Amino acid sequence: MCGIVGYNGSKQAAPILLEGLSRLEYRGYDSAGLAVRDGDGPVQVVKAKGRLRVLSEKTNGGQTLRGCCGIGHTRWATHGEPSTENAHPHCSDDGLVVGVHNGIIENFQEIKDKLNKKGYAFVSQTDTEAAIKLVHYYYLKYGRDPIGALSRTMVRVRGSYALAIIFADRPGLIYAARKDSPMILGVGEGESYLASDVPAILKYTRSVYYIGNMEIGVLAPGSVAFYNIDGEQIAKDPVEIKWDAEAAEKAGFEHFMIKEIHEQPKAVRDTLNSVIKEDRIDLSEAGLDDDLLRGVSEICIVACGSAYHVAVAAKYVIEDLARVPVQVDLASEFRYRDPILREDALVIVISQSGETADSLAALREAKNRGVRTLGIVNVVGSSIAREADSVFYTLAGPEIAVATTKAYSTQLAACYALAVQLAFARGKIDEERCRALIAEMLTLPDKIQRVLEDKERIQWFAAKFAAARDIFFIGRGIDYAISLEGSLKMKEISYIHSEAYAAGELKHGTISLIEDGTLVIGVTTQQHLYEKTLSNMVEVKSRGAYLMGLTGYGNYNMEDTADFTVYVPRTDPHFATSLAVVPLQLLGYYVSVAKGLDVDKPRNLAKSVTVE
Repeated sequence: MCGIVGYNGSKQAAPILLEGLSRLEYRGYDSAGLAVRDGDGPVQVVKAKGRLRVLSEKTNGGQTLRGCCGIGHTRWATHGEPSTENAHPHCSDDGLVVGVHNGIIENFQEIKDKLNKKGYAFVSQTDTEAAIKLVHYYYLKYGRDPIGALSRTMVRVRGSYALAIIFADRPGLIYAARKDSPMILGVGEGESYLASDVPAILKYTRSVYYIGNMEIGVLAPGSVAFYNIDGEQIAKDPVEIKWDAEAAEKAGFEHFMIKEIHEQPKAVRDTLNSVIKEDRIDLSEAGLDDDLLRGVSEICIVACGSAYHVAVAAKYVIEDLARVPVQVDLASEFRYRDPILREDALVIVISQSGETADSLAALREAKNRGVRTLGIVNVVGSSIAREADSVFYTLAGPEIAVATTKAYSTQLAACYALAVQLAFARGKIDEERCRALIAEMLTLPDKIQRVLEDKERIQWFAAKFAAARDIFFIGRGIDYAISLEGSLKMKEISYIHSEAYAAGELKHGTISLIEDGTLVIGVTTQQHLYEKTLSNMVEVKSRGAYLMGLTGYGNYNMEDTADFTVYVPRTDPHFATSLAVVPLQLLGYYVSVAKGLDVDKPRNLAKSVTVE
C-alpha cells in the first residue's frame, strides 16, 4: 500500500516529490524517503522514520536536495518495522542502483540467500532491498542494460510490485516496472512524472499513461517510452484525467474525511446522472445491455472492506427487485475457496481504486472460469477497469481520507441503477414502477444534503461517547448492511471496539456483552422490520444499554425507547442505505475528532490495499 512518486524535468525535484508524497500519504505513513540527483552527479538519498513532515523538516521542504530528477516513497510497513533503515529508497552497496517499491516480493528470502552467496550485504529487513540488489546483480552481469536487468528481475521475483529505479550511470532517466501494483506515468511540457495514484500528479498534468502488467517504462524529461518483458518497445496512448484538481484539496475543511462526507450529494448525483438519461437507465457505456441482463442466471459480488458492505446491501436490493440470486464474497475468501459459478453468471467486483489486490485476483479467477465480469470502480484505467469485461465508473472524484465515504455512496448508487435496470429488463417491474424508482433515486442527493444539516446534534452526541469502550450496531435486512458500515467507520478511525449484528442474533450469545451504559445503535429504516428491531432494542435497554435510534421521519415512537434519536428522510426502502449511512459516518468522524486522533490517517491502515 506504499506510495511512490517520480519527477524528471527542469525544476527542482525534491519539493515536487514531497508535495506528491503528501497526496499519497493515505497509502502509508510509517516512514518516507527521497532520492534526487543533480545532472550526472551522485544520487543523494535522505530517509526519515515517521510522518512525511519529518522528512520535509529534515530536508527544509526539499530545498537542501538539489537536482531535477528524483524518486520518493511513503511507506506502509510490511517486511520490517518502521525505521530509517527500512525506509525507502534502497540502494545497491555501491550506490549504482537506487529504487523504491510498492508491493510485496514473496520470494525475497530466497533472493537474499542467493545474493548473500554472491557477496551482497543487507542493511534492512525489507523485501524491497532484495529486489533492488537483484536488479544490480543482473545489471552488472549482463552488460549494464537497464531494460535487460529489469526484465530478468521481473521474471525472477514472485509477488506484486511497482518499482521506480535510478541508475547512477544513466543520468536524466528514471526506470519503472510493474506487476499487479498500481502505477501511472504522466507527461507535461518538458517534464515526466510517475506515481502510485492520480492525486499525486494531478496538479501538474492530466495526460497519463497506464503501465501494464509485466511492462517497463522509461521516463526522460517530457517523454516516456514503454517496453514489454522481452525488451521490445511498445506503443501506448495517453489518457486524459478529468478530475478537478481542487477535489484533492481540503478546501477549508479541517479534514479530508469531513470534506468528502459533504461531497456525497454531488458525487451521488454525478454517478446517477451518468447512466440516467431522460428518465431511463442506460448502461450501454458500462457494456451492459438488456439482452445480457436477461441472460444472467445468478450474480456473485466480490469486494473488500466498505465495498463488501455495499455488496451486502446490493444483495438485498437486487434479489428483492430483480429476483436474481446473489451471493456475496469477501475477495480474500473468493479466490481461495474454489467457487461454483455457472457459465451464465455475472461476477461483479467493487473497488474504489480498481487496484485492490484480492479483488483483482478474484476478477482474474472469474475470467479464467469463463464467467462474465463487471467492475464497479472509481479510477479510470485502473487494473480492474482494464481487465473486466464491463466497467461501471463511479464519479466520486479523488478520495483522500483512508476511511471511505463518498466512494461508498457512489458504489451504492451504481448498484441501485444496476438493480432497477436488471429488474426492468427481466420483466420483474413494469415501466411505471421503474420510472418511480428512478425518480426516487434522483431525490437522494438532496435528501443526503438534508441529513448533513443535522450534523451538530451528532457532534454533540459523539462527544458524549468519545470515551466508550464498546459500541454495538444492530439492524435487520438492509439495516444490517447499514450497521456493518457504521461499525467499520467507528472502529477504523476512533479505535473503539465496535461490532455489527443482525438484530435477531442478539439472543444467540451477543446479548451477554451488554453492560450498564454500553452504547447500542439500532438502525430501523425498513418499515416492515421496524417493530422487530425495536423489540430487540428494548431487550438490550432492559440490560442497561444506552440506545441510539436511527430511523425515518414518522417513527416518532422511537423516542419512547431510544435515549437519543436521529431521523433521516423517508425514501424507498431499497435506497435507505444512502441516507442512513451518513449519520454513522458523521458519528465515527466526530468521535475521532473528540479523541484528538488523526482522522484521515488512522493507525495501521492505508487507503489502497494492493497486497494480500
